[in-house]
Amino acid sequence: MAQPVRVVFLGGLGEIGRNCAAIDIDGRIMLIDCGLMFPDNDMAGIDLVLPDFSWLRENKHRVEGVVATHGHEDHIGAIGWLLDEMPLKVIGSELTLGLAKNRIEERGHLKKTEFIKVKDGERIQVGPFDMEFFPVTHSVPHGFATAFHTPQGVILHSGDFKLDMTPVDGRLTDLAGIGHLATDDGIRLFLCDSTNAQAVGFSDSETSIGQNLNDIVRARAGRRLIVACFASHIHRVQQVANAAIDCGRTIITMGRSMNKNVALAREMGLLHIPEDRIDKIENVDKYADGDVCIISTGSQGEPMAALARMSTGDNKFLQLKKDDCVILSSHPIPGNESSVAGVIEGLIRKGAEVIDSTTHRVHATGHAKSEELKVLHSIVKPQWFVPVHGEYRHMVEHARIATRVGTPADRVMVCSDGDSIVLSDKGLKRGESVPAEYVYVHGSVGDLGEGILDERRTLGTGGFVSAIVSMRIEGANASLVGSPEIVSRGWVSGPDGDQIHKDALRAVSDAVEDALSKGTRTRDELEKIVRRTLGRFVSNRTRLRPAIVPVVLGAHE
Repeated sequence: MAQPVRVVFLGGLGEIGRNCAAIDIDGRIMLIDCGLMFPDNDMAGIDLVLPDFSWLRENKHRVEGVVATHGHEDHIGAIGWLLDEMPLKVIGSELTLGLAKNRIEERGHLKKTEFIKVKDGERIQVGPFDMEFFPVTHSVPHGFATAFHTPQGVILHSGDFKLDMTPVDGRLTDLAGIGHLATDDGIRLFLCDSTNAQAVGFSDSETSIGQNLNDIVRARAGRRLIVACFASHIHRVQQVANAAIDCGRTIITMGRSMNKNVALAREMGLLHIPEDRIDKIENVDKYADGDVCIISTGSQGEPMAALARMSTGDNKFLQLKKDDCVILSSHPIPGNESSVAGVIEGLIRKGAEVIDSTTHRVHATGHAKSEELKVLHSIVKPQWFVPVHGEYRHMVEHARIATRVGTPADRVMVCSDGDSIVLSDKGLKRGESVPAEYVYVHGSVGDLGEGILDERRTLGTGGFVSAIVSMRIEGANASLVGSPEIVSRGWVSGPDGDQIHKDALRAVSDAVEDALSKGTRTRDELEKIVRRTLGRFVSNRTRLRPAIVPVVLGAHE
């Protein structure tokens, strides 16, 4: 009887981002990715959302490392935060490790990290983990599908991928290698990217976007061009650069991550821009408008990114002109639509022409659509299948695709964050659940709870009302000192508001005096009375739901 293998899902199953899973073999744990998620609009003040590391924290003596499938933030962005908890081996391609190293260095954890570089087709052993790496095409270079050769057979994780037959760098998804593995060893369990499962057909080739960019650049001779895209999308940066240089323009990068990633990719020979055709943003004003192309961060509407600052006139390096053309060579990540729309609105108000994926074909997805998923499933022919990486609707549709291609419905399992599965001689079954809550980061403060977020939502929608009550307690005697004070923000105002404040004050005074007459003396009990009284008054009188903040001074602890 072979030893069972456990897979634990810590993020990425039910949302776009926070991708993180764990393979548990022979008492050791290897993570597949450790990514972050960008906040939704209702996550007031939150900068990042991380996976829940509770289970990993409890088992940190067993954690071997993390396989970084590719260099996107939703797959590597939380590694630095996990390194707060434990040292790690980080395994990936040279570019992926370079991108991850930038983030890890920002957290000050390079000394806690061992980087293990792997190449296309390489097979390595780390602890009990026998891993093989197959190249896949995605919107960041040098991504991998990873095969884990386990006591229960091969577990294949697709990573993020598409089937691009004409990629910019010529590096194809290794369907032959995956097919050979499926034929010889067989795939016991397949975990596959579901992001575009609901999108019909095949994805566009990245090279098709290059020609469109060429046409746009040529049609805007004499005008300044600003192109925003993901800083990790090296192939898109290359195509923008090619189009601009062909038209005699100099490339200028803007934004910290864009500057870092372009420098890294050029150093690795993955990005080809001649030294005399690239310059710093500080020198932008020495060029005529038609002689420059700025490649910028901020395509997702991030409020502090270079593009957003341009839209508000707050960019210290670049002020928009009425004849400028801004190209958003991207598509909004789910949840970012309103932020992107706000930036576009600001750019247009500044007089710029804005081109995006709704008006021109300036973006190609990096994720396989339904027909590409069918192709890969027909090659892999897994015994068991679990869709991963996507919202729940994406994974359900991916499960349907798998059954259409030939995987029996009773061999397909749709999971969620916190689920675990156990692969044994008897097949695949569900295991015990683990904590997988959202962990919110605001500034340098991590692990903000859902309660804090609820309070922020309440403050943002209903404001707050505070009742400040002072009292004097001497032996058996107790009395109010002066009159309670009602302070509010974002609740009511004007003449009607003044009267409501007076009536709220009277209600609180009466309730506190009644409680004191009945012998109530502790701060905790009196605060409960104030909160309950004020809350009831606010609800009955205004039908609003502000945060209620009682402050009681002079009571017993």
